[in-house]
Amino acid sequence: MVEKLIAFSMRNRFLVLLVAVGIFAWGIYSVKTSKIDAIPDLSENQVIVFTEWMGRSPQIIEDQITYPLVTNLQGIPKVKYVRANSMFGMSFIFIIFEDNVDVYWARSRVLERLSSIGNSLPEGVTPTMGPDGTGVGHVLWYTFDAPGMDLGEQRAVQDWYVKFALQNVQGVSEIASFGGFQKEYEINIDPNKLTYYKLTVPDVMRAVKTNNNEAGGRKFEMSDIGYIIKTTGYLKSIAEIENLAVRTQNSIPIKIKDLATVQMAGESRLGIFDYNGAGEAVGGIVVLRYGENADEVIGKVKTKMLEVSKGLPEGMKFNIVYDRGELIEESISSIKNTLIEEMIVVSIIVIVFLFHWRSAISIIIQIPITIAASFIVLNALDISSNIMSLTGIALAIGVIVDNGIIMAENSYKHLAIRQAELNELRKGELKDGE
Repeated sequence: MVEKLIAFSMRNRFLVLLVAVGIFAWGIYSVKTSKIDAIPDLSENQVIVFTEWMGRSPQIIEDQITYPLVTNLQGIPKVKYVRANSMFGMSFIFIIFEDNVDVYWARSRVLERLSSIGNSLPEGVTPTMGPDGTGVGHVLWYTFDAPGMDLGEQRAVQDWYVKFALQNVQGVSEIASFGGFQKEYEINIDPNKLTYYKLTVPDVMRAVKTNNNEAGGRKFEMSDIGYIIKTTGYLKSIAEIENLAVRTQNSIPIKIKDLATVQMAGESRLGIFDYNGAGEAVGGIVVLRYGENADEVIGKVKTKMLEVSKGLPEGMKFNIVYDRGELIEESISSIKNTLIEEMIVVSIIVIVFLFHWRSAISIIIQIPITIAASFIVLNALDISSNIMSLTGIALAIGVIVDNGIIMAENSYKHLAIRQAELNELRKGELKDGE
């Protein structure tokens, strides 16, 4: 088989050269379109289901949320196993699928099963799926450099302006906010006053929930003009909350300000984000979508940041604290330089040892063609160009050259043997002629 292949190649040299040029061109295109990252994604093919039920102990979370969800999610097709973790007020479930399963097919199956769980969870508890990212999807972290602006205002800018803008970048799965205070209205009830007026905490909650709503009316026409009637009831200030009536006793309304104090405060925090020991900071994490080109997405996010920064408050700017793009550039540059150095060194050694420039060129030409062809395979298998894959190519250069040297030396040996046979044959002919 090998002999026939070699014979065919020798008889059709132009065709072999044409195929080699085609593979090289295809390989160059694959190099330019290859996904670039610093580290390979070795995370499992998983879907995360997150459920929040604040104020409950881990045991209650385990019994009423985690256990019902795990038992219902175990029957999904192509699932390897289901893991779960219960903590104070939160439940995390990790559904691990087989490696060959498409991640979005898996997410649709999980979403389908979650919609059928029904009344097995407590009232008001809604499980949600995590972002379609991976364990190595945190490609960029940023904070805000905003002297003179308090943490609550910075977090508001992050949650209501920056986050929505950066989430529109193609390839971004999620912008996770961290640090600062999330503003909220806080009602501090006096239990003694509550007892005096013979009210309960649910009565206060019901009053706030009922009044913080907008009710629809109807449309009627008068004098050929249509009027739409509605009530605007969303609370917009502390004073509006204070003047809400909880109950009427003896024709006198008992308002929230008679029972409690209302103030603007921040949501309770379980931790803080400190930047370089200089104090708390507010920022966000850019999470890469599954299967996207990390280097390309980081470039798009930085471009979007320049656009978003024009709308930030005066004196406020982005401060990038972690950028995988720099690691990617350094890694790819290091591997690229290594490949070039290896090609030069190997070429010199081949020329010195063979001492025949035509044979040396035939071997050296194999290096760029083989490297370019390897990227075709990487793209076909959806493997990114990272430290591991490029290092494997660098290590394989020696094997590529070895094969060429062996074939060249083998050819020389057979030619030498054939030449010796021809020389003896000529000597014999000369003797016969004499």
